[in-house]
Amino acid sequence: MNMSLKITKVGNSAGVLLPKEILAKLRAGVGDTLYVSEAPDGIRITVSNPEFEAKMTLAEQIMREDRDILRVLAK
Repeated sequence: MNMSLKITKVGNSAGVLLPKEILAKLRAGVGDTLYVSEAPDGIRITVSNPEFEAKMTLAEQIMREDRDILRVLAK
Protein backbone atom coordinates (compact mmCIF):
# COMPACT_ATOMS: atom_id res chain seq x y z
CA MET A 1 0.00 0.00 0.00
CA ASN A 2 1.46 3.32 -1.06
CA MET A 3 -0.28 6.42 0.18
CA SER A 4 0.67 10.01 0.73
CA LEU A 5 -0.42 11.77 3.92
CA LYS A 6 -0.46 15.52 4.40
CA ILE A 7 0.99 17.12 7.54
CA THR A 8 -1.41 19.67 8.98
CA LYS A 9 -1.10 22.30 11.70
CA VAL A 10 -2.68 21.34 15.03
CA GLY A 11 -2.29 24.24 17.46
CA ASN A 12 1.47 24.78 17.91
CA SER A 13 2.21 21.26 16.67
CA ALA A 14 1.80 19.25 13.48
CA GLY A 15 -0.36 16.23 12.86
CA VAL A 16 -1.20 13.60 10.28
CA LEU A 17 -4.70 12.24 9.72
CA LEU A 18 -4.68 8.47 9.37
CA PRO A 19 -7.29 6.99 7.02
CA LYS A 20 -9.52 4.24 8.38
CA GLU A 21 -7.72 1.64 6.20
CA ILE A 22 -4.42 2.35 7.97
CA LEU A 23 -6.09 2.32 11.39
CA ALA A 24 -7.66 -1.05 10.53
CA LYS A 25 -4.26 -2.49 9.55
CA LEU A 26 -2.76 -1.17 12.81
CA ARG A 27 -5.81 -2.46 14.72
CA ALA A 28 -5.99 0.97 16.34
CA GLY A 29 -8.73 3.44 16.96
CA VAL A 30 -9.49 6.82 18.47
CA GLY A 31 -7.89 7.11 21.91
CA ASP A 32 -5.28 4.37 21.35
CA THR A 33 -1.58 5.10 21.75
CA LEU A 34 0.78 4.66 18.81
CA TYR A 35 4.51 4.11 19.27
CA VAL A 36 7.10 5.44 16.83
CA SER A 37 10.50 3.74 16.69
CA GLU A 38 13.50 3.89 14.43
CA ALA A 39 14.09 0.83 12.27
CA PRO A 40 16.89 -0.08 9.86
CA ASP A 41 14.57 0.62 6.94
CA GLY A 42 13.12 3.90 8.30
CA ILE A 43 10.49 4.78 10.88
CA ARG A 44 8.05 2.22 12.30
CA ILE A 45 4.62 3.02 13.79
CA THR A 46 3.03 0.32 15.94
CA VAL A 47 0.32 -0.05 18.55
CA SER A 48 2.59 -2.07 20.82
CA ASN A 49 5.44 -0.64 22.86
CA PRO A 50 8.68 -2.04 21.33
CA GLU A 51 10.59 -1.67 24.63
CA PHE A 52 7.97 -3.71 26.50
CA GLU A 53 7.99 -6.36 23.78
CA ALA A 54 11.78 -6.68 24.02
CA LYS A 55 11.57 -7.08 27.81
CA MET A 56 8.82 -9.71 27.51
CA THR A 57 10.85 -11.65 24.92
CA LEU A 58 13.82 -11.68 27.30
CA ALA A 59 11.60 -12.75 30.22
CA GLU A 60 10.13 -15.62 28.19
CA GLN A 61 13.63 -16.76 27.21
CA ILE A 62 14.78 -16.73 30.85
CA MET A 63 11.67 -18.62 31.97
CA ARG A 64 12.25 -21.26 29.28
CA GLU A 65 15.93 -21.69 30.16
CA ASP A 66 15.41 -21.74 33.94
CA ARG A 67 12.15 -23.69 34.00
CA ASP A 68 13.38 -26.23 36.57
CA ILE A 69 14.68 -23.57 38.96
CA LEU A 70 11.44 -21.62 38.72
CA ARG A 71 9.39 -24.77 39.51
CA VAL A 72 11.41 -25.34 42.68
CA LEU A 73 11.06 -21.70 43.73
CA ALA A 74 7.30 -21.80 43.13
CA LYS A 75 6.79 -24.49 45.80
